[in-house]
Amino acid sequence: MRPHSGTLVVDISREKAEHYEGVYQCTARNDHGTAVSHDIIIRQSRSPLWSKERNEPIVVQEGVSLVLQCRPPAGLPPPIIFWMANNFQRLPQSSRVSQALNGDLYFSNVLREDSRNDYICHARFPHTQTIQQKQPITVRVLNLDAINETMADFYNETDLFSEAPVDERKPTFLTPLGPSSSKMVLRGQVLVLECIAEGLPTPEVSWTKVSGELPALRSSFLHHHKTLHIVNVSESDAGEYRCSALNRLGSAHHTISVDVKAAPYWIAGPPRNLVLAPRETGFLTCRASGTPKPTITWSMNGISIENSPKDPSRKVEDDTIIFTEVQTGSSAVYQCNVSNHYGYLLSNAFVNVLSEPPRVLTEANRVYQVIRNTRAMMDCSSFGSPIPKITWFKDSRSSTLDGEPYIFHDNGTLEVHVAQSHYSGKYTCVARNSLGTYENHVYLEVKEPTRILKQPEYMVVQRGRSAVFECKVKHDPSLIPTMTWLKDNDELPDDERFLVDSDSLTITGVAEGDAGVYTCIMNTSLDQDSASAELTVVEATPTPAVIYERPEPPTDLELTDQKERSVQLTWTPGDENNSPIQKFLVQYEDSLHHRGHWHNLTEVPGTRTTVHLQLSPYVHYTFRVLALNAVGFSRPSLPSRMYKTKPAAPDENPTGVKGQGTEHDNLVISWKPLTALQANGPQLQYKVMWRQKEAEEWTFVVVSNVSRFVVLTTPTFTPYEVKVQALNELGSGPEPATVRGHSGEDLPVEAPDSVQVKVLNSTLAEVHWDPVPLKSIRGRLQGYKVYYWRERSLHEHHQHHTHHMQKQILTFSENHTQGVLPGLTPFSLYACTVRVFNGRGEGPPSTKQHFKTPEGAVASRQVDIATQGWFIGLMCAIALLILVLLIICFIQRNKGGKYPVKEKEDAHTDPEFQPMKDEDCTFGEYSDNEDHKPLKGSRTPSSATVKRDGSDDSLVDYGEGGDGQFNEDGSFIGQYSGKSAGRDTAEGHESSEAPSPVNAMNSLHSFV
Repeated sequence: MRPHSGTLVVDISREKAEHYEGVYQCTARNDHGTAVSHDIIIRQSRSPLWSKERNEPIVVQEGVSLVLQCRPPAGLPPPIIFWMANNFQRLPQSSRVSQALNGDLYFSNVLREDSRNDYICHARFPHTQTIQQKQPITVRVLNLDAINETMADFYNETDLFSEAPVDERKPTFLTPLGPSSSKMVLRGQVLVLECIAEGLPTPEVSWTKVSGELPALRSSFLHHHKTLHIVNVSESDAGEYRCSALNRLGSAHHTISVDVKAAPYWIAGPPRNLVLAPRETGFLTCRASGTPKPTITWSMNGISIENSPKDPSRKVEDDTIIFTEVQTGSSAVYQCNVSNHYGYLLSNAFVNVLSEPPRVLTEANRVYQVIRNTRAMMDCSSFGSPIPKITWFKDSRSSTLDGEPYIFHDNGTLEVHVAQSHYSGKYTCVARNSLGTYENHVYLEVKEPTRILKQPEYMVVQRGRSAVFECKVKHDPSLIPTMTWLKDNDELPDDERFLVDSDSLTITGVAEGDAGVYTCIMNTSLDQDSASAELTVVEATPTPAVIYERPEPPTDLELTDQKERSVQLTWTPGDENNSPIQKFLVQYEDSLHHRGHWHNLTEVPGTRTTVHLQLSPYVHYTFRVLALNAVGFSRPSLPSRMYKTKPAAPDENPTGVKGQGTEHDNLVISWKPLTALQANGPQLQYKVMWRQKEAEEWTFVVVSNVSRFVVLTTPTFTPYEVKVQALNELGSGPEPATVRGHSGEDLPVEAPDSVQVKVLNSTLAEVHWDPVPLKSIRGRLQGYKVYYWRERSLHEHHQHHTHHMQKQILTFSENHTQGVLPGLTPFSLYACTVRVFNGRGEGPPSTKQHFKTPEGAVASRQVDIATQGWFIGLMCAIALLILVLLIICFIQRNKGGKYPVKEKEDAHTDPEFQPMKDEDCTFGEYSDNEDHKPLKGSRTPSSATVKRDGSDDSLVDYGEGGDGQFNEDGSFIGQYSGKSAGRDTAEGHESSEAPSPVNAMNSLHSFV
């Protein structure tokens, strides 16, 4: 027994299943009584082997009848029989060859092509999902000449059979035998009648009910009319049924007498729980019917009432228990058992003897707001024992409310059928019984309706002009209104040309695309009102004398060429009113289903005045025609005469078929119902079919006036195939498409196993787990959730300090079996669990795993030099220095001054001399290869030479190098060179002397 569930789990893995066969019953009891369940019968499924046998070949003469017997072994549940060939293909069946209900294969007459050696009967046992097959049967069909030749070879004689060939013959029945038989069926089940006839030519089978008509919506014919099915059998289906077999030589008849029995069924539902106050009177009723009449027995707390403690306040009268002057302490659970030979009903009803003063459960001081002239409902839900009596008062407690305009409901609700303003006010409901009184106050506010006083009007506007639709509204001042405008029942375009005011819509610069129907809707929290008008956009008219108007309506509508699903409609056009007719719109009214509503049917070019209309069955059509020109539609024509189409079977099935569960043990099959126009006939119903995937047989039910059906007690998250077919009195729709779905999901029952945690560092860990078995998920796997939390620190001074354990959750997809746990606290003890989850929710947690994080490294203080103030100041000073030097360079060049670098050069030109570049204001390079001469006027170093690389803190750099730049310490490295005196003057008159670095420094100092 599972704890706290009442579910009994039997483990048959170590014992034989047949040890647990029997009848089980569940009993639930507490201090108030005992309830019992229905009997639960457990039997082991059985699929016995086929007995070994040797099938001799069957040799028959062409034209005779033949029966191939199957005789499968008896199984539990019984097997499903089908015949197949060696290639695992089903043997073809027809009106001549068919399989009977008992599994035998019947031939009304045999032909030469029936000869084969692989007639194999298969038995499929559905519960164990096993298939067994009988030994193949060989059939040889010979004509008379072939038989004589065969037997002559065998006996060395001739003309062994001298009879004439098999002649044609009138039908006789192979099953059932004799002129009549009988059949018993239970109410609510399926009646299956079978007649198989033989004859030559092959006879056709038909069915009639001798004492009435076959139920059109519940009956169907299978196996080429050899089998009659009637679903949901009732007592009216009892009687005599006749099957007739007919060919051109005659007929045969068989009468089957059907007797309908009924297992017990409730007439007005099972007994209901009863709450009584001490010394009160009440009764339990267990009213049921059945055929034969069922027997009713009563029990109290699971014990026969005859053997229960005597109670003078209780009296049993057949299907009723009467309680009189009950006493405290006599509460109990009573069981009603209704049974006959074909079944039983069992129901529990709790009789609670209780003393409880009244309470009103409706919210106190609740305000009900309604619109004038509508219905008002004020609740007064109460509880008490004895059952409280409810009375209502308005405003003062002077007199109780009674009669018009008030309606009092059994549940305490007060209804005002047509609310008026003077009904507003405070209402008091009083609940009273012998133990006390309780009252509750509610308030009714009757508001004025919202009404559009000035509606928008039809407008014809020239392109480029403005259009203004007015919509003035009156509403209750205490309600906040909201104005909404629609164009062609959709939102207004997102265009600044559309200006919405409190009571108008303005469209500026009207374009052709603005034409349409505009609707203003005024909403409040209680009601709304709406009005529409059409905008027609036309071209600007240069000649104002011409008046363009809508065309006149067509006339003289006439219906010709009338057929079941089509008719020819012709008409005479009205005056165009200076604007050519662009098209005609044909509308229809269905006075059978939607009287007073006109629907668009088709459009016809303006050059035609006739159209062939395709119609639907079971519609009472009336047609009218409208003409359209550039201004707009004409008024509708006068209606045509009515044209009625005959009903027919549906042409289509419902769309949007789905099959999905909402609970763990159900399958909800839903669909989009057909419209009255699609029904094609009266009594539209739906045949809802379902089966588990891979199952052979379909289960079905016929429903009406619904768009969904709930299949109960389904296995959890099991694939199903569903389909929905439309029916009416004339027949069925086409074969519906099969849609796949699943029954509902349930919570997973197993936790992930082998959970392991690998610590990667002081703040990161990796968790691994094994996936759970798919069967335990009981739904569509969504993924895994890892719960982890810090339990305590591992530092000694923190070990006994209790912290609030806040769980963190990480979610991983279904294909993950590992994950990383980030953001861990170093040197701590952590715990984690893993759960699997599906669309229903999470399963149980895995075993808690503990892990420890190591101590973390102490982060050293690092100083970012780029953020230090002194470094920023130094960089700014260097930048300023560069800017000053560039300014000095520019000034000196503009003055044309000469900067002596050395004494006048030799007369010949140094080939390595490089002039200074004007465009970038940089100094050219100077190199004398060997003679490192000092600049004129400069101080000479002690070595009497100037080094090529120079000093790090000098402003002057001699020799080759790049442009001026700064060293790493921020000092400036400049390059100076002059032009040779011997260079051609054509190259310019610039000074040949480089500026002295000392002078440059002095200039810098003076500038600063």
